[in-house]
Amino acid sequence: MQNIYTYPLFRPPAEANNIILQVTHGCSYNNCSFCSMYKNKSFEVKSLEEIFANIDLLYTQYPKTSRIFLADGDALTLKTNFLLEILNYLNKKFLHLRRVSVYASAQNILSKSQEQLEELSQHNLKLLYFGIETGDNLILKKITKGATKENMIQALNKVSSVGIKTSCTVILGIAGKKYTQQHIKNTADIINQTKINYLSTLQLGLEDDVIEKFYQHFDDFIPLNDAETLDEQKRFIEQINPTNKVIFRSNHASNALHLAGTLPKDKNKLLEELKIVEDIGEDALIPKHFRSF
Repeated sequence: MQNIYTYPLFRPPAEANNIILQVTHGCSYNNCSFCSMYKNKSFEVKSLEEIFANIDLLYTQYPKTSRIFLADGDALTLKTNFLLEILNYLNKKFLHLRRVSVYASAQNILSKSQEQLEELSQHNLKLLYFGIETGDNLILKKITKGATKENMIQALNKVSSVGIKTSCTVILGIAGKKYTQQHIKNTADIINQTKINYLSTLQLGLEDDVIEKFYQHFDDFIPLNDAETLDEQKRFIEQINPTNKVIFRSNHASNALHLAGTLPKDKNKLLEELKIVEDIGEDALIPKHFRSF
């Protein structure tokens, strides 16, 4: 099959076995100081003609696919009518299609009306991958996220009200030692005030090409060691009290410890696992040379 992608190409771990349809190049915001994913790409929207041609090509290889992820960084930034044309064509071609997913931000969720989100949901946009990172407004400003705790809560509740599921990520260690308490408290607040469906914790890792920018905006950052990061994980789980079922994972390649469970049901089990690891110490952790962000 001919190459229909520009690289680097990223997708969530859960989309590993699904079709990736690239509808944009890069990320429309692309200003988070900790993120190096699209630093060598300028944001650009592909033409409908090219997107449709790529859909036709993917259909010849995977006609029975049921799940498709729209890349790159935040396809929800596209105009609603443009997205609907893509979704209509996908639904027309792939008769077994059950779910289309995208990366999304608070900014591009809030730019769409309730009616627009409902229409997208009705056309099979069923899952958004959403980077919370932290719920603390000071840290959000320091990492140049371009969002606040309040508008993230508003955005997540807005999409859940129209039946679109959300898979959210939180970055342990993103606040450093000085702000760890407020990072965990305010991030747990977001989970407790929304109805997200999936939650993952990652462990902070800075690529060489973003370190200078990160410290430029966060000049009092002091990194956590593994023990301090696991303490953040413990405090985070302790403070999460979701009102709905949340599937929780810490199985990203960056994590020193992999955990899995369903909250709130498995809360005590997860805390017991963390206590066992705490008692064992470093020998229970994944060696650093096996981790990556």
